[in-house]
Amino acid sequence: MVNVVEGTASHLPHLVTDLPGPKAAAVIERDRKVLSPSYTRSYPLVAERGQGAMITDVDGNRFLDCNAGIAVVAAGHCHPKVVAAIQRQAAQLVHMSGTDFYYENMVRLAEKLAALAPGGGARRVYFGNSGTEAMEAALKTARYHTGRDKFIAFLGGFHGRTMGSLSLTASKTVQRAGFGPLVPGVTHIPYAYCYRCSYGKQPESCAVECVKVIEEQLLKTILPAQEVAAIVLEPVQGEDGYVVPPRKFFEELQAVAQRYGILIVADEVQTGMGRTGKMWASEHFGLTPDVMAVAKGIASGLPLSATIARTELMQWPPGAHASTFGGNPVAVEAALATVELIEQELLDNATRIGAHMLGRMRDWPARFENVGQVRGLGLMIGVEIVRDRESREKAKDLRDQMVQMAFERGLLILGAGENTIRLSPPLIISRDQADFAMDTLEECLKKLTRGSG
Repeated sequence: MVNVVEGTASHLPHLVTDLPGPKAAAVIERDRKVLSPSYTRSYPLVAERGQGAMITDVDGNRFLDCNAGIAVVAAGHCHPKVVAAIQRQAAQLVHMSGTDFYYENMVRLAEKLAALAPGGGARRVYFGNSGTEAMEAALKTARYHTGRDKFIAFLGGFHGRTMGSLSLTASKTVQRAGFGPLVPGVTHIPYAYCYRCSYGKQPESCAVECVKVIEEQLLKTILPAQEVAAIVLEPVQGEDGYVVPPRKFFEELQAVAQRYGILIVADEVQTGMGRTGKMWASEHFGLTPDVMAVAKGIASGLPLSATIARTELMQWPPGAHASTFGGNPVAVEAALATVELIEQELLDNATRIGAHMLGRMRDWPARFENVGQVRGLGLMIGVEIVRDRESREKAKDLRDQMVQMAFERGLLILGAGENTIRLSPPLIISRDQADFAMDTLEECLKKLTRGSG
């Protein structure tokens, strides 16, 4: 049965076929024959057009995208200012390779990112194409500068799937299985798991204990401090369920790093570019990273990443690291337009709409049997799905059922971690659209409680 949302306002979902529709089903069948089976698809969406926070599929069904193309289209799908910048640049210069030659807009974007980096001070910028490339460059920067070869990373963290960044990733076994041996020298520890401990009743003490593991155990037993190049972390863990640690975690972490000359690398690939209501999630916690990896939302859908480091750290010689397409002129122009939009309009919107959504969701754990905890910053929000209120048992099956039910009602969401729903809509999302998302999720939760989809 087709679930048609009343009204056809272009800024809200409108479904006209069963899902998947006939055209979508045909594309999916062709896809199965030729595309890598490693791709993860949670539901049969075949996108054809995007505008703002909306996606239209090949059958004419319109969806509200609370994924933002997996946290990528910060300014929304096909924002007119971004599209105009891409068209203008594509007609002038598509490629020249900034690793071998110069072009002005690449310098301009680097200057902008350096000026925006947390903590002030001089910065240098390396451009790549993706988040995992930004992390690879961050690792090489840390090793080259310090002369050390070890790293500390966190359980639940996701930093990419190329071999260096994969060695840091500790999100799901499927991401690592069959690819060993990975890059040696990475030690993983728990990440401020305050939300796992009595559901956040003692977050600061839990966070401090996590940091103590580094100084009172690792550095005294198996990991000589003089061999540790960097501590690598996400300011808000993404793939593990949008975990927001207390500020104390970062204060303690920075103190330990400074005592032993260890760098801090912040993976802001998912959390950066206004996602949390500030340009960088690090700013919420007073964290000043030595090196920062940026991607996803930086160019509103075009492939671009940046590794931003304190100037004295990025001092490697010509040829030490490079990328043919990193800093592509068209992607750079899209990024310049995106950064301007974020600064002038979207940070404020992300803060306001994120607060509105969190406000509506605050009582969900009390109202709905299957909601464990709601947490987030700005438009980076996680909803934990549990078996029942008393046991708090993680319920991946119910989470996945929620994702499917939302899709069938025109709302695009995804899972994160074992049992969390993630909400990461474009920063341009309106209040009406946010209310549609909240209404839809509440409807799904009511049906989930009654045991029906």
